[in-house]
Amino acid sequence: MILRVTAITLAIAASVAGCTLIPRYQRPEAPVAAAFPTGPAYRSANPAAAAGGAHGLPAPQIGWSDFFRDPRLRQLIELALANNRDLRVSVIHVQEAAAQYRIVRAGLLPQINATGEDDRTRVPKQFAFFGPTSSEYTAGLGTASWELDFWGRIRSLKQQAVAQYLATAQARKAAEISLVSQVADQYLTVLAYDEQLEVTRETLSSAEASYKLAKLQFDVGTGSELDLREAQGVTEQARADLASETRLRAQAENALVLLVGEPLPQDLPPALRLGQQDLLTDIPAGLPSDLLTRRPDIVEAEQTLRAANADIGAARAAFFPRITLTSQLGTESLSLAGMFQPGSAAWSFVPQITLPIFSGGANTANLDLVRLEKNEAIAQYQKAIQSAFREVSDGLAARGTYDDQIAALERYVASQQRRLDLSQLLYKNGSASYLTVLTAQTDLYAAQQSLITAHMQRLSNLVDLYQYLGGGWIEHGGDIPRPADAGVPDHRYRE
Repeated sequence: MILRVTAITLAIAASVAGCTLIPRYQRPEAPVAAAFPTGPAYRSANPAAAAGGAHGLPAPQIGWSDFFRDPRLRQLIELALANNRDLRVSVIHVQEAAAQYRIVRAGLLPQINATGEDDRTRVPKQFAFFGPTSSEYTAGLGTASWELDFWGRIRSLKQQAVAQYLATAQARKAAEISLVSQVADQYLTVLAYDEQLEVTRETLSSAEASYKLAKLQFDVGTGSELDLREAQGVTEQARADLASETRLRAQAENALVLLVGEPLPQDLPPALRLGQQDLLTDIPAGLPSDLLTRRPDIVEAEQTLRAANADIGAARAAFFPRITLTSQLGTESLSLAGMFQPGSAAWSFVPQITLPIFSGGANTANLDLVRLEKNEAIAQYQKAIQSAFREVSDGLAARGTYDDQIAALERYVASQQRRLDLSQLLYKNGSASYLTVLTAQTDLYAAQQSLITAHMQRLSNLVDLYQYLGGGWIEHGGDIPRPADAGVPDHRYRE
């Protein structure tokens, strides 16, 4: 009997298995222009300045080991991918989302428990028919409970869990791509401080020599105290800059260690200078619509939107009756030996329907809430597209202008070096004051620092543009892309 009823119930459930109240999903319009900006700032990279070509490949098809040529940087990225704690947390979040999906999916299946029970009872003698104590033994499948998902409530929650899982997987992918970019940016910052320290030490050495000369001239009466104090001021300023840059360089390395996830190994390959960092510069930008599939943060935002859309189906289903089947099947006996004898079988079947009549407006409020959450998810999805469009546009503008800026700064440094040489010559011949020499020296120092900063910013912009266009997920060009929910790759260190 119970098997017949269960079979009928299964047939009914199967007939409505495809019914859900989830609204039809439509991808919102991308609120950006159909093409990236054009103009003087968006010229293509200077072919003469490009160390290598991308051969028209989009960023996601260019491995980070092909984009970065510095062996030291490559090894640091591998260490970070293996050890970074934030990346580990993102992997755990994916596993948590997968577990949550399995929990929701289990609601579509009957819940069956096996039970065994020994029930002993004692009553007063005057009320006892078979004696003051009695025993009852039961064993069987216990309670089997199953909610018939007529209105798709559980299936809606299942779709919500799937979308949330996919969103979390994309967030994990975005975290890995961002980590590759962060390690490279921080590494370039350390290199920039190294070069600035070199310039500052040279400037300090020159300033100290000038100060000794000015002091000697002042002591013998051929120089003024004004020249002495001006030389002293330049020297102390250089010392202050040296202390500041030494501190900043140490802090930059500490930040790099945090990203890598362990102390930097002593056997790392030698670092290349900023001018030797041959990064690809001709990666095509494509169209803004390409970002919808290339950028994991945008895909994550869309999956979050899909999850919010599925929540509406579950909220709508709350207005309809809930049908639950509860059954028990087993044996009962007054003695342990008779539990499995013929005639000891016992079963019960209890269909239950719950119809919401009055909830104080909770169901309506919950539906309003999930609709508002979907509108919020739409706004966040469109904002993610706008942010990506702005980041790529800014990167293209920087790529198109940094080469000209650096070329001008290089000419400026050369002119200030020549100015310093001439000022020193005129001062030695008595044709110029010492203030002219000090001013030229200070201006040269500032020009050199500006040139180093521009070199670093140009390289950092190329790294960021590579990330903004969706690159950094694969290690080598031509690799088969890993799934977004894949674990951290097991790198073998190689140069």
